[in-house]
Amino acid sequence: MMKTPLITLYLATAFTASLVPLSAKPLKVYLMAGQSNMQGHCKLTTFPYIGMDPETAPMLKKMVNDDGTPRIIKDVWISSLGTGESEKFGKLTAGFGAERSGPKIGPELTFGIYMQEHLGEPVLLIKTSWGGTTLCYDFRPPSAGLHSVQAQRLEVMRKNNEDTTQAEAEYAKRVGNCYRQMIAHAKLVLADVKRVDPEYDPAQGYELAGFVWLQGASDFGNSETYPNPGSPGGYDEYSRLLACLIRDIRKDLNAPEMRAVIGVLGFNGELDTDRPRDIEPQHIPWLREFRKAMAAPAAMPEFKGKVAAVLTERFWDPKLEELQCRWQKVKEKSRELKGSKLGKDEQKAEIDAFLKTVYTPEEWKLMESGVSNATYHYLGSAKIMARMGKAFADAMADMSK
Repeated sequence: MMKTPLITLYLATAFTASLVPLSAKPLKVYLMAGQSNMQGHCKLTTFPYIGMDPETAPMLKKMVNDDGTPRIIKDVWISSLGTGESEKFGKLTAGFGAERSGPKIGPELTFGIYMQEHLGEPVLLIKTSWGGTTLCYDFRPPSAGLHSVQAQRLEVMRKNNEDTTQAEAEYAKRVGNCYRQMIAHAKLVLADVKRVDPEYDPAQGYELAGFVWLQGASDFGNSETYPNPGSPGGYDEYSRLLACLIRDIRKDLNAPEMRAVIGVLGFNGELDTDRPRDIEPQHIPWLREFRKAMAAPAAMPEFKGKVAAVLTERFWDPKLEELQCRWQKVKEKSRELKGSKLGKDEQKAEIDAFLKTVYTPEEWKLMESGVSNATYHYLGSAKIMARMGKAFADAMADMSK
């Protein structure tokens, strides 16, 4: 795994693929973008949980070697920007997730594994992701225009005969910054593919075959942009922005036939249930409407057969969520002890004893092997994320048939 300095400038490099000889297939390239869940917050410590389920155990064998160490995936290369302070690139393996408290994975690992299997040929992944970013501001595509709040402010300034030059410049700098970096990063990688994939033959050229989008949590709670989140149509603006995003990537990267897969926000799983859930009750209708808005572009006539929505709620693990709900009791006990006069060793002993009243030994084993992060990060569960990555590859392959 190699690193280069963080890319911040839009590169004006000409973006045209090489002529492809009849004897060679162009290298298939897939863009992956989004916020923290695209970065990936699933620690490698949760890999064993995948093997505990007979249905997913075969998947784990594709991810790790016989000794349990991460497998280096044959014929799949990746360049990732945003998961750390600098670009990471090389052959695909575990560890291309968020660097903090890593190593971790996102959907890229199994997406790359299964995409290569579907195609039977080499694959290049270009991933750009930053935690806490929105589509309505950070990834806002050029054709979407100004955010409504900004447009209203500029209108008021003009009515008051105020100079809007500085305000317009500030808005232009902030809005769409992640979009511009995503496009610049793709252009940089594709201008010199051999830097990332040393086995690439420029004579074969490349094809920008697909785009995977996994985002949403920051827009989901953005009341400024979506003031009526629980009402039907409350997130229609997100649907519009996402459609603009797909169109603009196709245009800016000269890939008019590029297919897209939308990973529809799925943490908390099934919403119409009485089982324990780690979510505020008032947010349930919000999440229901947001999921509809995320999936909507796939049903637009212009995207028929070329955009697919994957409902990631299908891969949720209710048992792990129920165990995570109990963790709140442990946190409360810990806060209580910190306010006491007990020393650190005594506090630890108290917590260890309290844990045994909250979880059985079997349940605690599941927590340790299955959960490594918060609910909104899909519990940091590699089992959930690995199945999502495979589903993205399956959906992409289905559209390519």
